[in-house]
Amino acid sequence: MKDLIWKKEGKGESTSAAIMAFLAGEDIELDKELLLFDIQASAAHVNGLRQINILSDEEATSLLGGLERIESDFCAGTKVLDSRYEDGHSAIESWLTEMLGDVGGKIHTGRSRNDQVAVALRLYMRDRLRKLQQCCTDIATLLLERVKTEADLPLSGYTHLQAAMPSSAGLWLTGHAEAFIDNAELAMLTTKWLDASPLGTASGFGVNLDLPRYEVANELGFSRLVVNPQYAQNARGKIELQALSVLSACTLDLRRLAWDFSLFTTREFGFVKLPEQFCTGSSIMPNKNNPDTVELLRAVHAVVQGAQTELAAVLSLPSGYQRDLQATKPPLIRAFDKGLQALLVLTELLGGFSWCKERMQASITPEMLATDRAQDLARTGVPFRKAYKKAAAQVQETGVDGIAASLENRVSVGGCGRLETGMLQARLNDLKN
Repeated sequence: MKDLIWKKEGKGESTSAAIMAFLAGEDIELDKELLLFDIQASAAHVNGLRQINILSDEEATSLLGGLERIESDFCAGTKVLDSRYEDGHSAIESWLTEMLGDVGGKIHTGRSRNDQVAVALRLYMRDRLRKLQQCCTDIATLLLERVKTEADLPLSGYTHLQAAMPSSAGLWLTGHAEAFIDNAELAMLTTKWLDASPLGTASGFGVNLDLPRYEVANELGFSRLVVNPQYAQNARGKIELQALSVLSACTLDLRRLAWDFSLFTTREFGFVKLPEQFCTGSSIMPNKNNPDTVELLRAVHAVVQGAQTELAAVLSLPSGYQRDLQATKPPLIRAFDKGLQALLVLTELLGGFSWCKERMQASITPEMLATDRAQDLARTGVPFRKAYKKAAAQVQETGVDGIAASLENRVSVGGCGRLETGMLQARLNDLKN
């Protein structure tokens, strides 16, 4: 391992490899996800130090060039984060010093690894939430696009997993579309909420330099500052939990959608056919074609829920920075990696599945029109409870010829006959702009 940036001469024996492995934990692997954000923040910090004459123009130019080389080499794989370094922050400083000599050590003036990691994490979460918003708008767009040609396909509606009323592919598609429009909006609002720069708060107490915090925040695209240095540390974990709560809302809806596919692709339902690339065979049963993709999509919400629980359990802490906060990074990064991966797969799935129209039509039986019959009687002035009983007594007399009319006459706002996709499309357009 390289010399530790906090190691002092004459302070006894070096920390053992076992202890260092415990202290560093997963930091090196996790910081591979954060390094480009750390470099971005470091460049803005350099410009801030130049503005207050801590760095000369020549020194700042050298450091910015060094950061560009590090970014290029890291992306090309010629610079690697590994166990030689304590974390990504120390690796950047070490690489700069190797390239530039003593000027490399000047980059840390006015900052701590505490605000360094805090700003990298906010940049990371802002990026991932924007990607999450894009995934959600893509999913909603696909669903609403299918509504244009599939709105009137009859589909059994279920409550308690029992046949309930005639429904439609249009109602099913728009229901899931609205869920992901909500999720996209939640991602946008959360992005705005955490879009604040902690850089310049150092270890949680400020520094005796008039750092140009506003200008540095502006360079990084932040809309405001985290003003109080103590809160810059206290907010760690809190904002990660909120970001995970948005992801959790998305994977909750993902799980419900995947469950519908799991049921609809069974022989017993037979409403949906999946493209072959989303299915696998059995190692022993030649007849099997298993919807493994949707089953694994169903499991992703558990990863996100586990991450939320793990992160929340870390946060029983007093004010200020505590090393425990290092343990907030693994669940955050793990959950976003898995969640975004799953939502991209879902997008491809939604573009590829097909309806089995004959099975959908055949699943609607006479008794499922009883509610329509009761409402028709109530519209003529019959008290609904009497209409309910009369319709129940005549269930088998209703017939199934009226399925199309049943759907067409469901004209309450959002019903099968009045899906109001224009309202949803308008919301979606606002989120895209």
